[in-house]
Amino acid sequence: MSGEEASAPAPGWAEARERLRRSDPSFYELEPGGALALSLDDEGWILEVTPDGRLICQAGLDIEDIQSLLSDGTPEDLGTDELAKQAKYYLQPMVAKFRKLLRDAGFDEQTEMTEQYVAVTFRRAVDFQKWDEVAQAVRWCRSQFKKSGA
Repeated sequence: MSGEEASAPAPGWAEARERLRRSDPSFYELEPGGALALSLDDEGWILEVTPDGRLICQAGLDIEDIQSLLSDGTPEDLGTDELAKQAKYYLQPMVAKFRKLLRDAGFDEQTEMTEQYVAVTFRRAVDFQKWDEVAQAVRWCRSQFKKSGA
């Protein structure tokens, strides 16, 4: 969902990508040769590993989903900015559960808004040439979301 691909992959990306896919078959490609992602829980949290060396935990909503949530009102009359504000409102309880944990682990928080979706992302750099650290970071992320009971 992050939609930000660097032009050149970080050193070690090709090998790390293959190792991630072998170590956990639930990783899927967001686009051929691009970032890998997997679902972290039933609330829509996703873990993404990008070719430019970022580990991203994110929760997001499609703008169309927000329109559906507001269907008893007049969502067709709401502008993208208002729909994005509503999406952030719906995302806050999900994000609040993990914000401190992720920030304490060195992740930087950002909010992304496009005409298609709104996402809250937590990003941290990884070095693909240090495979054990990458694998440990992925395991850590997965274990945090399992612990939450989400």
